Amino acid sequence: MPENWELVLQNQKVIFDAITRLDRKVDEMKLCSGAQFAQFNQSLASDHLQDYEFKVFSQWGDDGIIQHLVNSIEIKHKTFIEFGVETFFESNCRFLMMKDNWRGFVMDGSADCINFLKQSNFYWRYDLNAVSAFITRDNINALLAQCGFDADVGILSVDLDGVDYYVLEAITGFSPRILICEYNSVFGRERPISVPHDPHFQRTAKHPSNLYFGASLPAMAHIAGKRGYSLVGTNSAGNNAFFVRNDLLNERIAARSVEAAFTVSKFRESRDQAGNLTYLGGDQRIEAIRGLPVINVITGAEEAL
Repeated sequence: MPENWELVLQNQKVIFDAITRLDRKVDEMKLCSGAQFAQFNQSLASDHLQDYEFKVFSQWGDDGIIQHLVNSIEIKHKTFIEFGVETFFESNCRFLMMKDNWRGFVMDGSADCINFLKQSNFYWRYDLNAVSAFITRDNINALLAQCGFDADVGILSVDLDGVDYYVLEAITGFSPRILICEYNSVFGRERPISVPHDPHFQRTAKHPSNLYFGASLPAMAHIAGKRGYSLVGTNSAGNNAFFVRNDLLNERIAARSVEAAFTVSKFRESRDQAGNLTYLGGDQRIEAIRGLPVINVITGAEEAL
Protein backbone atom coordinates (compact mmCIF):
# COMPACT_ATOMS: atom_id res chain seq x y z
CA MET A 1 0.00 0.00 0.00
CA PRO A 2 2.65 2.61 0.87
CA GLU A 3 4.40 2.00 -2.46
CA ASN A 4 1.13 2.33 -4.41
CA TRP A 5 0.25 5.49 -2.51
CA GLU A 6 3.61 7.00 -3.34
CA LEU A 7 3.04 6.21 -7.01
CA VAL A 8 -0.36 7.91 -6.90
CA LEU A 9 1.20 11.03 -5.40
CA GLN A 10 3.93 11.01 -8.04
CA ASN A 11 1.34 10.75 -10.81
CA GLN A 12 -0.68 13.59 -9.31
CA LYS A 13 2.41 15.78 -9.22
CA VAL A 14 3.17 14.97 -12.86
CA ILE A 15 -0.39 15.87 -13.85
CA PHE A 16 -0.32 19.08 -11.76
CA ASP A 17 3.00 20.15 -13.29
CA ALA A 18 1.68 19.46 -16.79
CA ILE A 19 -1.47 21.52 -16.16
CA THR A 20 0.63 24.36 -14.73
CA ARG A 21 2.86 24.41 -17.80
CA LEU A 22 -0.20 24.37 -20.07
CA ASP A 23 -1.78 27.26 -18.14
CA ARG A 24 1.39 29.30 -18.55
CA LYS A 25 1.51 28.60 -22.29
CA VAL A 26 -2.12 29.64 -22.67
CA ASP A 27 -1.41 32.83 -20.71
CA GLU A 28 1.59 33.58 -22.92
CA MET A 29 -0.49 33.19 -26.08
CA LYS A 30 -3.27 35.38 -24.70
CA LEU A 31 -0.77 38.04 -23.63
CA CYS A 32 0.83 38.04 -27.06
CA SER A 33 -2.54 38.50 -28.78
CA GLY A 34 -3.57 41.18 -26.28
CA ALA A 35 -0.36 43.13 -26.83
CA GLN A 36 -1.03 43.14 -30.58
CA PHE A 37 -4.58 44.39 -30.05
CA ALA A 38 -3.31 47.10 -27.70
CA GLN A 39 -0.76 48.25 -30.26
CA PHE A 40 -3.38 48.34 -33.02
CA ASN A 41 -5.75 50.37 -30.82
CA GLN A 42 -3.19 53.14 -30.47
CA SER A 43 -3.78 53.96 -34.14
CA LEU A 44 -7.53 54.46 -33.61
CA ALA A 45 -8.95 57.96 -33.33
CA SER A 46 -12.38 57.25 -31.86
CA ASP A 47 -13.86 59.14 -28.90
CA HIS A 48 -16.11 56.17 -28.08
CA LEU A 49 -14.62 53.81 -25.49
CA GLN A 50 -16.39 50.75 -26.78
CA ASP A 51 -14.46 50.96 -30.06
CA TYR A 52 -11.31 50.04 -28.12
CA GLU A 53 -12.67 46.88 -26.53
CA PHE A 54 -10.88 43.56 -26.50
CA LYS A 55 -10.81 40.75 -23.98
CA VAL A 56 -7.79 38.93 -22.58
CA PHE A 57 -8.51 38.35 -18.89
CA SER A 58 -11.43 40.73 -18.33
CA GLN A 59 -15.00 39.42 -18.24
CA TRP A 60 -15.98 41.46 -21.29
CA GLY A 61 -14.03 43.93 -23.44
CA ASP A 62 -12.67 45.97 -20.55
CA ASP A 63 -9.01 45.05 -21.16
CA GLY A 64 -9.02 47.09 -24.35
CA ILE A 65 -10.76 50.06 -22.77
CA ILE A 66 -8.29 50.10 -19.88
CA GLN A 67 -5.32 49.92 -22.24
CA HIS A 68 -6.71 52.91 -24.15
CA LEU A 69 -7.19 54.91 -20.96
CA VAL A 70 -3.75 54.25 -19.48
CA ASN A 71 -2.14 55.09 -22.83
CA SER A 72 -4.12 58.32 -23.14
CA ILE A 73 -3.53 59.92 -19.75
CA GLU A 74 -0.43 60.31 -17.61
CA ILE A 75 -0.08 57.54 -15.02
CA LYS A 76 2.38 58.45 -12.27
CA HIS A 77 2.28 55.17 -10.35
CA LYS A 78 1.51 51.89 -12.14
CA THR A 79 -0.55 50.53 -9.29
CA PHE A 80 -4.08 49.17 -9.09
CA ILE A 81 -6.57 48.27 -6.41
CA GLU A 82 -9.38 45.91 -7.38
CA PHE A 83 -11.94 44.27 -5.16
CA GLY A 84 -14.63 41.75 -5.84
CA VAL A 85 -12.13 39.74 -7.95
CA GLU A 86 -13.09 36.16 -6.99
CA THR A 87 -9.98 34.19 -8.11
CA PHE A 88 -8.64 37.11 -10.22
CA PHE A 89 -8.54 34.79 -13.24
CA GLU A 90 -11.22 36.93 -14.90
CA SER A 91 -10.73 40.52 -13.79
CA ASN A 92 -10.18 44.08 -14.93
CA CYS A 93 -6.54 44.54 -13.95
CA ARG A 94 -4.87 41.17 -14.51
CA PHE A 95 -3.86 42.04 -18.09
CA LEU A 96 -2.28 45.30 -16.89
CA MET A 97 -0.31 43.37 -14.30
CA MET A 98 0.95 40.70 -16.67
CA LYS A 99 1.49 42.80 -19.80
CA ASP A 100 2.72 46.06 -18.26
CA ASN A 101 4.01 44.79 -14.91
CA TRP A 102 1.71 46.92 -12.76
CA ARG A 103 1.68 46.36 -9.00
CA GLY A 104 -1.63 45.26 -7.54
CA PHE A 105 -3.70 44.88 -4.41
CA VAL A 106 -6.85 42.75 -4.68
CA MET A 107 -9.56 41.66 -2.26
CA ASP A 108 -12.46 39.24 -2.25
CA GLY A 109 -14.89 38.01 0.37
CA SER A 110 -14.18 34.35 -0.38
CA ALA A 111 -11.19 32.84 1.42
CA ASP A 112 -11.32 29.89 -0.98
CA CYS A 113 -11.01 32.19 -3.99
CA ILE A 114 -8.06 34.06 -2.51
CA ASN A 115 -6.31 30.82 -1.54
CA PHE A 116 -6.84 29.52 -5.08
CA LEU A 117 -5.36 32.75 -6.46
CA LYS A 118 -2.30 32.40 -4.26
CA GLN A 119 -1.68 28.93 -5.69
CA SER A 120 -1.82 30.19 -9.28
CA ASN A 121 1.13 30.03 -11.63
CA PHE A 122 1.34 33.84 -11.84
CA TYR A 123 0.88 34.97 -8.23
CA TRP A 124 4.54 34.66 -7.28
CA ARG A 125 5.77 36.20 -10.54
CA TYR A 126 4.22 39.62 -10.01
CA ASP A 127 3.99 42.21 -7.25
CA LEU A 128 0.45 41.27 -6.23
CA ASN A 129 -1.01 41.22 -2.75
CA ALA A 130 -4.30 39.38 -2.23
CA VAL A 131 -6.47 39.70 0.88
CA SER A 132 -9.62 37.83 1.86
CA ALA A 133 -12.19 40.10 3.52
CA PHE A 134 -15.90 40.81 3.48
CA ILE A 135 -15.81 44.48 2.50
CA THR A 136 -18.07 47.08 4.12
CA ARG A 137 -18.06 50.85 4.27
CA ASP A 138 -16.86 50.58 7.86
CA ASN A 139 -13.77 48.46 7.17
CA ILE A 140 -12.79 49.54 3.66
CA ASN A 141 -10.24 52.16 4.70
CA ALA A 142 -8.54 49.86 7.19
CA LEU A 143 -8.32 47.19 4.49
CA LEU A 144 -6.93 49.57 1.88
CA ALA A 145 -4.29 50.76 4.34
CA GLN A 146 -2.63 47.36 3.84
CA CYS A 147 -1.82 48.03 0.18
CA GLY A 148 1.11 50.34 0.86
CA PHE A 149 0.42 52.37 -2.29
CA ASP A 150 0.72 56.10 -2.79
CA ALA A 151 -2.61 57.94 -2.69
CA ASP A 152 -2.20 58.69 -6.40
CA VAL A 153 -2.99 55.10 -7.41
CA GLY A 154 -3.36 54.33 -11.12
CA ILE A 155 -6.68 52.45 -11.06
CA LEU A 156 -9.36 51.64 -8.51
CA SER A 157 -11.84 49.01 -9.66
CA VAL A 158 -14.99 48.36 -7.59
CA ASP A 159 -17.21 45.32 -8.19
CA LEU A 160 -19.00 44.04 -5.09
CA ASP A 161 -22.43 43.14 -6.50
CA GLY A 162 -23.93 44.81 -3.47
CA VAL A 163 -23.50 48.08 -1.61
CA ASP A 164 -20.87 49.38 -4.02
CA TYR A 165 -22.11 52.97 -3.80
CA TYR A 166 -21.68 53.20 -0.03
CA VAL A 167 -18.26 51.55 -0.03
CA LEU A 168 -17.01 53.93 -2.73
CA GLU A 169 -18.48 56.87 -0.82
CA ALA A 170 -16.58 55.82 2.31
CA ILE A 171 -13.11 55.54 0.74
CA THR A 172 -10.67 58.22 1.86
CA GLY A 173 -6.95 58.70 1.37
CA PHE A 174 -6.84 57.63 -2.29
CA SER A 175 -7.21 59.61 -5.49
CA PRO A 176 -6.98 57.09 -8.33
CA ARG A 177 -6.44 58.41 -11.82
CA ILE A 178 -8.96 55.97 -13.28
CA LEU A 179 -12.04 54.73 -11.47
CA ILE A 180 -13.97 51.67 -12.69
CA CYS A 181 -17.35 50.94 -11.13
CA GLU A 182 -19.92 48.29 -11.83
CA TYR A 183 -23.43 49.63 -12.32
CA ASN A 184 -26.78 47.86 -12.49
CA SER A 185 -28.35 48.78 -15.81
CA VAL A 186 -31.62 47.12 -14.77
CA PHE A 187 -32.13 50.16 -12.51
CA GLY A 188 -32.32 52.34 -15.64
CA ARG A 189 -30.66 55.52 -16.84
CA GLU A 190 -32.87 58.14 -15.18
CA ARG A 191 -32.88 57.65 -11.42
CA PRO A 192 -29.81 58.08 -9.15
CA ILE A 193 -30.64 55.05 -6.98
CA SER A 194 -28.91 52.33 -4.99
CA VAL A 195 -30.02 49.38 -2.92
CA PRO A 196 -30.36 50.48 0.72
CA HIS A 197 -27.23 50.14 2.78
CA ASP A 198 -26.79 46.82 4.55
CA PRO A 199 -23.36 45.88 5.95
CA HIS A 200 -24.22 42.21 5.47
CA PHE A 201 -25.55 42.56 1.92
CA GLN A 202 -25.34 39.38 -0.14
CA ARG A 203 -26.83 39.56 -3.59
CA THR A 204 -28.63 36.22 -3.84
CA ALA A 205 -29.79 36.30 -0.23
CA LYS A 206 -31.40 39.72 -0.76
CA HIS A 207 -33.43 38.53 -3.71
CA PRO A 208 -33.21 35.15 -5.45
CA SER A 209 -33.47 36.74 -8.91
CA ASN A 210 -29.85 38.03 -8.56
CA LEU A 211 -31.05 41.27 -10.17
CA TYR A 212 -31.38 43.39 -7.03
CA PHE A 213 -27.94 44.80 -6.24
CA GLY A 214 -25.65 47.78 -6.64
CA ALA A 215 -26.56 51.18 -8.01
CA SER A 216 -27.66 52.82 -11.23
CA LEU A 217 -25.27 54.61 -13.56
CA PRO A 218 -26.69 58.05 -12.54
CA ALA A 219 -25.96 57.17 -8.90
CA MET A 220 -22.38 56.12 -9.64
CA ALA A 221 -21.83 59.23 -11.76
CA HIS A 222 -23.13 61.32 -8.86
CA ILE A 223 -20.69 59.98 -6.26
CA ALA A 224 -17.81 60.00 -8.75
CA GLY A 225 -18.59 63.63 -9.62
CA LYS A 226 -18.53 64.59 -5.96
CA ARG A 227 -15.06 63.06 -5.74
CA GLY A 228 -13.73 64.99 -8.76
CA TYR A 229 -14.25 62.49 -11.58
CA SER A 230 -16.00 62.57 -14.93
CA LEU A 231 -17.78 59.71 -16.64
CA VAL A 232 -15.97 58.92 -19.91
CA GLY A 233 -17.93 55.85 -21.04
CA THR A 234 -19.19 52.34 -20.37
CA ASN A 235 -18.41 48.94 -21.81
CA SER A 236 -20.65 47.35 -24.44
CA ALA A 237 -21.77 44.68 -21.96
CA GLY A 238 -23.50 47.41 -19.95
CA ASN A 239 -22.06 46.63 -16.53
CA ASN A 240 -18.88 48.70 -16.07
CA ALA A 241 -18.55 52.48 -16.05
CA PHE A 242 -15.23 54.28 -16.49
CA PHE A 243 -14.35 57.57 -14.82
CA VAL A 244 -11.23 59.72 -15.13
CA ARG A 245 -10.02 62.33 -12.66
CA ASN A 246 -11.02 65.78 -13.91
CA ASP A 247 -7.47 67.15 -14.02
CA LEU A 248 -6.49 64.43 -16.51
CA LEU A 249 -9.21 64.89 -19.14
CA ASN A 250 -7.83 65.72 -22.58
CA GLU A 251 -8.63 65.67 -26.29
CA ARG A 252 -8.53 61.86 -26.33
CA ILE A 253 -10.44 61.32 -23.11
CA ALA A 254 -13.46 63.60 -22.72
CA ALA A 255 -16.40 63.68 -20.32
CA ARG A 256 -19.72 62.19 -21.43
CA SER A 257 -23.19 62.57 -20.03
CA VAL A 258 -24.98 59.65 -18.41
CA GLU A 259 -27.50 59.70 -21.24
CA ALA A 260 -24.76 59.44 -23.87
CA ALA A 261 -22.72 56.81 -22.02
CA PHE A 262 -25.47 54.53 -20.71
CA THR A 263 -25.52 51.01 -22.14
CA VAL A 264 -28.24 48.47 -21.42
CA SER A 265 -26.87 45.09 -20.39
CA LYS A 266 -27.79 42.14 -22.58
CA PHE A 267 -26.56 39.24 -20.43
CA ARG A 268 -29.30 37.17 -18.79
CA GLU A 269 -28.24 36.14 -15.30
CA SER A 270 -31.63 36.02 -13.53
CA ARG A 271 -32.39 32.99 -11.39
CA ASP A 272 -35.35 31.30 -9.70
CA GLN A 273 -35.82 30.29 -6.07
CA ALA A 274 -33.79 27.12 -6.65
CA GLY A 275 -30.89 29.04 -8.17
CA ASN A 276 -31.55 27.96 -11.75
CA LEU A 277 -31.04 30.45 -14.58
CA THR A 278 -34.32 31.88 -15.91
CA TYR A 279 -32.80 33.98 -18.73
CA LEU A 280 -34.98 37.03 -18.22
CA GLY A 281 -34.16 39.86 -20.61
CA GLY A 282 -35.24 43.42 -21.33
CA ASP A 283 -38.07 44.81 -19.20
CA GLN A 284 -38.75 41.34 -17.74
CA ARG A 285 -35.82 41.96 -15.41
CA ILE A 286 -37.14 45.12 -13.76
CA GLU A 287 -40.56 43.51 -13.43
CA ALA A 288 -38.97 40.68 -11.41
CA ILE A 289 -37.83 43.18 -8.76
CA ARG A 290 -40.58 45.77 -9.13
CA GLY A 291 -41.55 47.40 -5.84
CA LEU A 292 -38.36 46.60 -3.94
CA PRO A 293 -36.89 49.53 -1.97
CA VAL A 294 -34.08 51.72 -3.29
CA ILE A 295 -32.47 54.91 -2.00
CA ASN A 296 -32.29 58.10 -4.04
CA VAL A 297 -28.64 58.98 -3.38
CA ILE A 298 -29.20 62.70 -3.97
CA THR A 299 -32.26 63.22 -1.75
CA GLY A 300 -31.65 60.33 0.64
CA ALA A 301 -35.30 59.31 0.30
CA GLU A 302 -36.44 55.71 0.05
CA GLU A 303 -38.27 54.94 -3.18
CA ALA A 304 -39.65 51.84 -4.88
CA LEU A 305 -38.38 50.25 -8.05
